[in-house]
Amino acid sequence: MSTTATLLRGPRGGVLALETIGAWLLALLWILPLVYAFWTAFHPSEFSTRFVLSAPWTLDNFVKAWHAAPFARYFVNTVALVTMILAAQLVLVTLAAYAFARFDFPGRGVLFALVLVQLMVMPDVLIVENYRTMTFLGLKDTLLAIGLPYMASAFGIFLLRQTFKTVPHELDEAARVEGCGPLATLWKVYVPLARPTYIAYALVSISYHWNNFLWPLIITNSPESRPVTVGLQVFSATDQGIDWSIITAATLLSVAPLLVAFLLFQRQFVQSFMRAGIR
Repeated sequence: MSTTATLLRGPRGGVLALETIGAWLLALLWILPLVYAFWTAFHPSEFSTRFVLSAPWTLDNFVKAWHAAPFARYFVNTVALVTMILAAQLVLVTLAAYAFARFDFPGRGVLFALVLVQLMVMPDVLIVENYRTMTFLGLKDTLLAIGLPYMASAFGIFLLRQTFKTVPHELDEAARVEGCGPLATLWKVYVPLARPTYIAYALVSISYHWNNFLWPLIITNSPESRPVTVGLQVFSATDQGIDWSIITAATLLSVAPLLVAFLLFQRQFVQSFMRAGIR
């Protein structure tokens, strides 16, 4: 018996060791660019390609990067953009998911199938039509033009619809017995029970739209409407001169809010994703 257990434990132990080594290698590959960015941003430019432990530390690169481009304006635009998109998404996907989960109406299956089809369409495929639409509406080079194509999220509708369907019908009926209408039932029963899903979806939305680059690059022309990702690309263009210390400092400035938020709320992030069932 002990011999059999040892034989079983051996291969499993080897597989576990390989998985652990693979995980550490992937983590190392992921963190190396970030380590290089930190090293280069906090040291003079002559040490951007040399690793010398005695190299002096400096914050001048961040000061130069901040004053070399209107990063304050870029950050304000990005925060306003992310907030606007998330607020609109939460309202629209909540109402749509509630309708698909709890109401019977003609064509419900067909409409939900169309929502699922949208999950298979990459946003980049629609860039030309979105550009034409924003130009026709006179919204080109505005924050509203950046956010409008993303305000109705098929992923959010699907995710919340699945969550709402897990809510027991007894709670729905009890709320209606207490005199709650459909919207009051949604607000008092469904939304509180779906809080982990809302948090997980908000994290996905904020991360995606904070880092979104191609569509904002195409639809914006001026610093007054550019988000931080487009501003960083313009700042690091070759006609600005290549100074890796300043460029990496600007890069850290752009990713710092998301990085700090993740480090501070890492446990809450993971718990929200696990409770929401995202894999």
